[in-house]
Amino acid sequence: MQNISEIEELIKLISKLPGLGPKSAKRIVLKLINNRDELVKPMASTLAQVYKNVTRCNSCGSLKSNLNGCVNCESLKEKYTKICVVEDIADQWSIENSNIFQGYFHILGGTISSVGQRKEDLLINSLVERVNRDNIEEVILATSATVEGQTTAYYIQDSLKNTNAKVTKLAQGLPVGGEIESLDDGTLFSAFKNRSNLNSNSD
Repeated sequence: MQNISEIEELIKLISKLPGLGPKSAKRIVLKLINNRDELVKPMASTLAQVYKNVTRCNSCGSLKSNLNGCVNCESLKEKYTKICVVEDIADQWSIENSNIFQGYFHILGGTISSVGQRKEDLLINSLVERVNRDNIEEVILATSATVEGQTTAYYIQDSLKNTNAKVTKLAQGLPVGGEIESLDDGTLFSAFKNRSNLNSNSD
């Protein structure tokens, strides 16, 4: 392969994307180079705009445009009484695409684990604030069925114990060790429909 530093750097960057390795990155780079005007130029412009204008909302964790604000937080058409709590934005997109849930989303930005992620790094405090401020009646915990996901769910449940919201979690249909974004629509529907109540004072 020709030793062109710009190409090598681009291959390294692309190979860091999920599901891509060096071989896939090389094929993508060749495709881009062979379609400079159709792909590279508009992609570079779009990436620059995304970098400039798209950020995570400090309140709900979803993506927002600096030009239009956060649609997830500031919905003018609908006022919901439910919040679905997920680990990352990919989970939010999966649930939205299934059309199963009608309500707000809250994206934690990860899970509580022994390596790296701390409770303080997640948007749990802002979740409690949203529940109290927006008179939320139900918080649905849609964290993955992994040890980290379940640990995070228990911590959130404890954090919400002094609110008036009912706390539920996704139930059957969610396999042990499963991640939300990898589930099909039927599995998600079953998990939402059969979610269980976590409030200790409920019947």
